[in-house]
Amino acid sequence: MARFFAACTLGLEEVVVDELLGIEAAGVRARRGGVEFEGDLTTGYRACLWLRSATRVQEELVRGRVRDRDDLYALAESVDWSIFITPRNTLAVDGAVRDSFANDTRYPVLVVKDAICDQFAHFDGVRPNVDRDQPDLPLKLVLQQDQAILYRDLGGAPLHKRGYREVQHKSPLNEALAAGLILLSDWDGESALADPMCGSATFLIEAAFLATDRAPGLSRAFAFERWRDTDQAAWQRVYDDAEARAARRQDQCPPLAGNDHHAGAISIAKRALQQAKLTEQIQLDHVNAREWTSPFTPEWIVTNPPYGERLQQDGDSLYESWRSLGNFLHRCDGATAHVLCGDPSLTRHLGLRAAKKTPVHNGPIECRWLRYEIDGGER
Repeated sequence: MARFFAACTLGLEEVVVDELLGIEAAGVRARRGGVEFEGDLTTGYRACLWLRSATRVQEELVRGRVRDRDDLYALAESVDWSIFITPRNTLAVDGAVRDSFANDTRYPVLVVKDAICDQFAHFDGVRPNVDRDQPDLPLKLVLQQDQAILYRDLGGAPLHKRGYREVQHKSPLNEALAAGLILLSDWDGESALADPMCGSATFLIEAAFLATDRAPGLSRAFAFERWRDTDQAAWQRVYDDAEARAARRQDQCPPLAGNDHHAGAISIAKRALQQAKLTEQIQLDHVNAREWTSPFTPEWIVTNPPYGERLQQDGDSLYESWRSLGNFLHRCDGATAHVLCGDPSLTRHLGLRAAKKTPVHNGPIECRWLRYEIDGGER
């Protein structure tokens, strides 16, 4: 049984817990900013492929007490690195350090890298190279007080990089956060869903993946595929099962539609829909939210309107955006709406009272995921 850590946005820990229980992970325990779990390596492969709301899946390789440079070097050297890569592969070490013998991350990260490379040099006469952009073996050192944990990152690139986004909108909503918020909203995957300020359509694409049982990692590669100890047959079985599940549900997408008044955002959204093979399932429009009429009566609404810090808009246009959103919502009598907000002073422009407020972070911004039960007569 290996030990893993699935990192996520603050506020989505319990969503990740539910997802991990859904793939039959063991020993699931929520922590701040992520979830610990246990399982065999196949569980790790499945987590990378299926977790919608996590940003990374890391396998713990070794942990121990370190009080100085020599302790850390010995801890890193205790791992047989030839199990994972050859000296012709590349590696990179990232670090998170707090209240330890080191003042910042650079020194302990260098110590770990030297211990690994020295081990290869001793036995093979060749030192692996460092590749910061796309290493074969991405590692993470967590050093807190006198405790060190060394992980390997199974995904490599963050899990929110699904493979359908070639370029980013000016204010993108992280794909893992979007999926986590949809799961947090308790959408049933069948009700008609709309986003009146869809930006690059992240909510809509993630909703389509969820409704059609499509694993979010089907269109990308993972770092673990390049490792010597990967069970390629087991990984192929996990992947084939995900493809079969997506094929069975590909025609079961509910009505989905989005709108944005920024032409550039809609252009990016359309390219993303093409990459995700969802152009037939999601309809997009380009008007002000105040003027938008959804092609169907939406039962569920999810949206991430601008809140100043995100777009640095001037006050007048920012307030007008929220008034336009409020106008749209008031025309959706009977619907349930969820709105992500990073500035509570803006919500008064909706003319609605939130039924629920859930704290969640969008990057460094502390936000609220606001739930509204729309009554057309409310103001």
